[in-house]
Amino acid sequence: MVAKRIIPCLDVRDGRTVKGIHFVGLKDVGDAVELGRKYADEGADELVYLDISASHEGRKTFTELVERIASRINIPFTVGGGISSLDDAARLLGAGADKVSLNSAAVRDPQLIDRIAAKYGNQFVVVAIDAKQIDGVWRATTHGGRQLTDRELFSWAKEAQERGAGEILFTSMDHDGTKNGYPCETYARLTDELSIPVIASGGAGSIQDIAEVLTAGQADAALAASIFHYGEIPIPHLKKELKKMNINVRL
Repeated sequence: MVAKRIIPCLDVRDGRTVKGIHFVGLKDVGDAVELGRKYADEGADELVYLDISASHEGRKTFTELVERIASRINIPFTVGGGISSLDDAARLLGAGADKVSLNSAAVRDPQLIDRIAAKYGNQFVVVAIDAKQIDGVWRATTHGGRQLTDRELFSWAKEAQERGAGEILFTSMDHDGTKNGYPCETYARLTDELSIPVIASGGAGSIQDIAEVLTAGQADAALAASIFHYGEIPIPHLKKELKKMNINVRL
């Protein structure tokens, strides 16, 4: 049985890790490389770095940061944020990232998934879906949940898989930042309908929340930010508790 993964997520602006709610009220929480190293040393299975810099100069800084991360951190890491072309993906994979995460650009141009998967392989492509429930239907959003699209979560995830995505990172915008747990029934349905791994994101407030999404929700991995950045749930403690619940994690 494949071990479940614990994945800290680091939002990066101009080379620094920041945390806010929907990119508002951002606070500096530390150097992106050093924080990533700390999480790796504590037993994180992977890392996700999201570039939230708006400027071209910020993008250049992020590429340089990816090179530093690759030289200092010994666990796989995914990078995302503003990747909208094969050249963007090539630059970041060339700098040492293990995978790229696509979100808004894949909604706009689904063939971007095909192009990157065809050049690098499915295992390099993560498609991130931020969705919210509207009249009982999970609708994909872009721009940090602010713009609603006509894409429906399950059909869009299946299309992304068919186009070459190696993993789906699903964030419920209804649960994100609430620390009230995950929509486990939705995750369970998503994992049933897909043959690729599903990463759960948005809603982690307790060890029990993470345990539930990895068991009842059948997610392959749990991604979180605040609970790790602010030391609310240290990774070694989280993994020991999950192990006690007979959840297969690497210690």
